[in-house]
Amino acid sequence: MTFASPFPAVDIPDVSVYDFLFGSLADDDRDRAALVDSVSGATTTYGQLVAQIDAAAGALAARGVGVGDVIAILSPNIPAFASVFHGVLRSGATATTLNALFTANEITKQLRDSDARMIITISLMAPQALEAARAVGIADGDVVVLDGEGSASTGHPNAAELLGAGLSAPDVSFDPATHVAALPYSSGTTGNPKGVKLSHRNLVANVSQTAPIQGFRSDDVVLAVLPFFHIYGMTVLLNAALKARATLVVMPKFDLVAFLENIASRKVTYTFIAPPIAVALAKHPIVDQYDVSSLHTIVSGAAPLDEELGDTVARRLDLRMLQGFGMTELSPVSHVIPFDGGETTMGRLASLQSCGWPIPNTENRIVDPATGEDVDPPAEGTSAPGELWVSGPNVMLGYLNNDQATAETIVDGHWLRTGDMATVDYDGCVTIVDRLKELIKYKGYQVPPAELEALLLTHPQIADAAVIGVNDADGEEIPKAFVVLQEGAQLTEDEVIAFTAERVAPYKKVRAVEFIETVPKSASGKILRKNLRG
Repeated sequence: MTFASPFPAVDIPDVSVYDFLFGSLADDDRDRAALVDSVSGATTTYGQLVAQIDAAAGALAARGVGVGDVIAILSPNIPAFASVFHGVLRSGATATTLNALFTANEITKQLRDSDARMIITISLMAPQALEAARAVGIADGDVVVLDGEGSASTGHPNAAELLGAGLSAPDVSFDPATHVAALPYSSGTTGNPKGVKLSHRNLVANVSQTAPIQGFRSDDVVLAVLPFFHIYGMTVLLNAALKARATLVVMPKFDLVAFLENIASRKVTYTFIAPPIAVALAKHPIVDQYDVSSLHTIVSGAAPLDEELGDTVARRLDLRMLQGFGMTELSPVSHVIPFDGGETTMGRLASLQSCGWPIPNTENRIVDPATGEDVDPPAEGTSAPGELWVSGPNVMLGYLNNDQATAETIVDGHWLRTGDMATVDYDGCVTIVDRLKELIKYKGYQVPPAELEALLLTHPQIADAAVIGVNDADGEEIPKAFVVLQEGAQLTEDEVIAFTAERVAPYKKVRAVEFIETVPKSASGKILRKNLRG
């Protein structure tokens, strides 16, 4: 039995992301602050932002970029990210965003898989971007270093060359429902990272769906510390805040002191975090040294938030603590506790143990993985657990060049299998209780076991390997490797950890190692991870 969102359906315009966000920009909003650089204090108004987006689109079009092309963006959170990302979309091209922590090898894999023709980055990340670009045959002139010295001295265009010409944005035509706007990478429920095809309609839909329950207002000041390259930051921060005409204070990385200083000095009202930030806000004594009374709402996502931890933050900072759930494949939000905690919108406060109710225009199913039968919502209390399935206009188009993975994830034409076990209560509030999928969530980042296993097998002294997620002493899920050594080989735990640390982004590295005789596998060769968990 399916159950629908309890919230009224919303209108989803059949337009591009650019037209949706900026097509109705009022004259009165042009001088409003859109983006504030948290480091320099430099402010970009909405009028300036739209001009920069148009100029970026015009410059890309002049280089022959248009519908069907993929442009890679490798950057931390900086105001220029918004100009470049939306400039790519405005040009009719597709933006594939790269994790700012990626190594050259990881960048190479995504550039090659996405068939990107350009990469836009900053000086700090230029070495690994250039190494990757050369590995896939991207010319130096198609590597834009936004804060670089420019083509004349380095061969790489910079922001001044990209935006300074002031070229008009091109007239482009595409179907918002089928044209891919963004191509972030996700491991889905299992396996190696895959390109997630998100259409203009997907992105427009998710902002439209979350707006009435997220509660952004034009006078909100939103602290943006979660990365824009991740779909969480891209949708719920960048796009949703800009649509609401709020002000985004942009932080390039999380630092607790800078986080608190920005809240206090810029009178931040709303922010989004992952659970590790909640730990700092709940426990660190320095928090008491800052006036954060302007902050009225924090939303946690990317990984499950412990209810007691969330309640502690809410009490300590005297604010509303909320939680949501989503996946890259869902653009990403599918469930959220409303801005009022559910008190008025739903008639009761949601427990922070839950991820809230399905967002508008969506339907859910809870499916027993053993039988394939639906678990019906109960008349009272809470249902038995089952896999959460979601249907709605925010469901991705599919995985890039991977029909098999798409068919395994989207079933019956429109139901997306999340790979998460959930329960539903008597009025449709959903709680995530476990994970079916093999994906490890370390500090909110996705760590696919298959990727680490493949890497470990390249070590000449390792015969076989399996990776699972285990909890450390602080309750944080970490990647643990079970390693079978080649006959006569000798390796230490530290050497295995160092081997992975040198080859992947820091959040992906193996953090615990156990040496075993054999990796347990099924008759078909599939790793039996449940046996490793004991």
